[in-house]
Amino acid sequence: MDPVRLSVLDRSRTREGHTHPEALRDTVRLAQELERLGYHRVWVSEHHGVPGVAGSAPTVLAAAVAGATRTIRVGTGGVMLPNHRPLVVAEQFGVLESLFPGRIDMGLGRSVGFTDGVRRALGRDKGDAEDFEAQLAELLGWFRGTSPTGVHARPAEGLTVPPFVLAMGEGAGIAARAGLPMVIGDLRNREKMRRGIDHYRDRFRPSVWAPEPYVVVSGTIAVAGTPEEARRLLIPEAWSMARSRTRGTFPPLPPAERVEALTMTGKERGFYESGLTGHIAGTEEQVAHELETVVKETGAQEVLVTTSTYDREALLDSYRRLAAITSG
Repeated sequence: MDPVRLSVLDRSRTREGHTHPEALRDTVRLAQELERLGYHRVWVSEHHGVPGVAGSAPTVLAAAVAGATRTIRVGTGGVMLPNHRPLVVAEQFGVLESLFPGRIDMGLGRSVGFTDGVRRALGRDKGDAEDFEAQLAELLGWFRGTSPTGVHARPAEGLTVPPFVLAMGEGAGIAARAGLPMVIGDLRNREKMRRGIDHYRDRFRPSVWAPEPYVVVSGTIAVAGTPEEARRLLIPEAWSMARSRTRGTFPPLPPAERVEALTMTGKERGFYESGLTGHIAGTEEQVAHELETVVKETGAQEVLVTTSTYDREALLDSYRRLAAITSG
C-alpha cells in the first residue's frame, strides 16, 4: 500500500499477573521500539479508577516517554479537559514543550469519567462535558496570551503545542469550528466515521493552529502470520470489554488461552463476539488491503493504532509487521 503516517495510542493496559508499574514501564519500552520502527507519534491516555488501565496521569507519563526517546512525537490521546482547569493543562504542556521542544502533541477529549463514583471523586458530573468547547477556547487562549484575567501561563504562553480534538459525539463539529486537527474512530463503524469526517471537513474554519482539515482515523489493527494468530491478539480486549458491559468493571487483560477455555453466559458471549468483529486484523496482505481501503475512503492523513493485548511480544510483532507494510 502507499505510505501513510502511522502512530500509536498505548493505554497502559494492565495484565493478569502483572502490576500497574509494569504496565507503565511497558508503555515506555513500547515507545522506544515504535521510534526505532519509524512511527510518527506515540500517545498515552487518561483513565481514572479503572482496574485494567494504569495510565491515569497522561502528562506525567508523556514526560517519561519523551525522556526515554529522541525523535518520535509524544502526546496524549487524550487529556480529558473537563477534568482539569485549562490553565493547569496549559502549564503542563508548556513544561513538556519546553523540555522536549518540537515533539509534543496535545490531544484533548471531553470524557468526565467511566462511572458515577469516578465522576464524584473528580468533582465532576456528566454535564461538565457540555462546556468542552468553551474550555478548549480558554486553553488555547493561554498559549496565545489572550486571557481576559490578566494572568499569563508560564511557560506555555508563546509556545506552539499542536492541539488535536478527540471526536466523540459532538467533537467533529467542535474541532471544525476551532480549526483543529481531529482524531476520529473507531474503525468498527465505518459509515458513522465517514459521516463525522464529512461533517468536519464541510464546516472546518482555518485557524492559527491548522490552515486546513487534518484527519486522524483510529482503531484496533492486528497483524500476524496467519488470520487466526491475528484474531488471538483481539481476544483479551474483547473479553475485558464484555466483562465491563456485563459486570460494570473493566478488568486487567487475561491471556487469550484462558478466555478460550471459559464458559460464558449468553450475554457475555454476545458482547465478546461483537468485540472481535469490525477491526482490521489478518496477515500483512489482508491488513494492507483493508487499511488502504479505509485511508482512501476517508482521505485520512494519519492512522492512530489503539491495539491492546495480553501478549506484549505478539503486540510488538504486530507493530513491526504493520510498519513494514505501510512504509512503501
